[in-house]
Amino acid sequence: MDEGFFVTEAQHDQGRLILSAEHVRRALVRISHEILEQNDAQVAVIGLQSRGVDLGRRIAALIGDIEGTEIEFGTLDPRLYRDDMGGAVDKPVLPSDIPFNVDGRPIILVDDVLYTGRTIRAAIDALLDFGRPSSIQLAVLVDRGHRELPIRADYVGKNVPTSRVEGVRVLLTEVDGADGVEIVRQEEAPTTSLNSGGGMI
Repeated sequence: MDEGFFVTEAQHDQGRLILSAEHVRRALVRISHEILEQNDAQVAVIGLQSRGVDLGRRIAALIGDIEGTEIEFGTLDPRLYRDDMGGAVDKPVLPSDIPFNVDGRPIILVDDVLYTGRTIRAAIDALLDFGRPSSIQLAVLVDRGHRELPIRADYVGKNVPTSRVEGVRVLLTEVDGADGVEIVRQEEAPTTSLNSGGGMI
C-alpha cells in the first residue's frame, strides 16, 4: 500500500478520518488503471447497492476517460441472496439494473467496504442469474478484514485493519456532500454490517 494513503489521525464528526477526499480520488484513479492493466475495454462495471453504485459509476467513468469509450455500467442489490439474513432485509431491496449481456465478458463488481465476504458471495450468486461472465473481479475502496468466507478483492483502495468493536464509515459526495473514510466505534453509530451499503460497515 502506498504510504501516501496514510492520513494523520484526526477526529471528524466522532470518527477518525483515515482517507480524505483526495485520497479517495487517488484510490479510484489507481484502481481504474489497475483494472485496465488486467482487462481490455470489453470490461463492464457493476456497482453493489447502495454506495458501491456511486463508486462503480465513478470507476466506469474513469476507465471510459482513459480508453476514450463508454464503459457499460449496471447496478445490483444482492441482499436477497445472503445466507445469513433468513430472508429478511433491514431496508427495502433496491432494483438491480444490468442493461447489457454479461456472458463471456469480464465483470468488475464494486463495493465500498469488504468485510465478512457474505455480501460478495451473494452478489456473485445474483450476478450468475444474469449470465455467465468470462471472469468476475472485485474492487473495493476499503478492505477491513474479518473475513468469514474465502473471498478477496482484486483491487483495493486501502487495507484498514479494524477490531470487532470498530466500524468503517464511507462518505461519498453523491450522498453526504463530501468524500472520506472514517473509523468509528460501533456505539457511535448504528451498524449496517448486513447491508452492502448504508455508509457504515
